This record gives sequence, C-alpha cells and structure tokens, in this order.
Amino acid sequence: MTNRSIQQVIGKQAGTDMAKTKKKTSKQSTTTGRKSVKFQVREKPGTNIYVSGSFNNWDGEAKQMKDIDDNGEYYVSLLLSPGKHEYKFVVNGEWHIDTSCPLWVINEYGTLNSVVEV
Repeated sequence: MTNRSIQQVIGKQAGTDMAKTKKKTSKQSTTTGRKSVKFQVREKPGTNIYVSGSFNNWDGEAKQMKDIDDNGEYYVSLLLSPGKHEYKFVVNGEWHIDTSCPLWVINEYGTLNSVVEV
C-alpha cells in the first residue's frame, strides 16, 4: 500500500480477506444541495468493483468503480443528497464493508453496512 491519508486493511467479511485503500472527498453542488462524494478503493487491476447502498436501492451493479490508469486505484464519484447513506463495496460479486469508514450499522441480515453522512 502507498502512504495515503486514509488506509485500512479490511478484515474478514463474507469469508474473504482483502486489503483496501479508500478515500472519500466531497464537493457541494450549488444547484441541488447534493454533494459529490468520491469513493476510492485499491485492489488488483482487472477486479470488478461496485459501490452499492441506500442511494441506489442496493443495486450491486449500478455504480461500477473504474481503474482508469490500470494501476489498481478504483474510484467513482456520486452525487448524494444530504443525510446518512448506508453502503458496501461489491468486489467480484462479494459484498464488503468499508473499514476505513468510522460509521457502521448492523443491517437486517446481521452483517455490517458502512455509513457516509453528507
């Protein structure tokens, strides 16, 4: 992993160990009150990664993260309305929490969801 302001190693979730680096940044949208939130994950090039959550009805394939430079740095920016949003990453079809996020809640399946507040 490279030195970044936010780094974390994800523990076991759904039986898989994965090392991730994730950074979130946000910018205010002046026309709608929504903010652009950037999710970033470090994983092997060629991995299929999506961000899914309450903001897209938990569609596991709605928001694919891109590795533009083919260096394992995946990202996607989403316009989110003010409030709390639960989410997870879907990595090669498996759901994973974001342990670099300090806010988590227990979901209806007894596992964790990460929470971002806009």
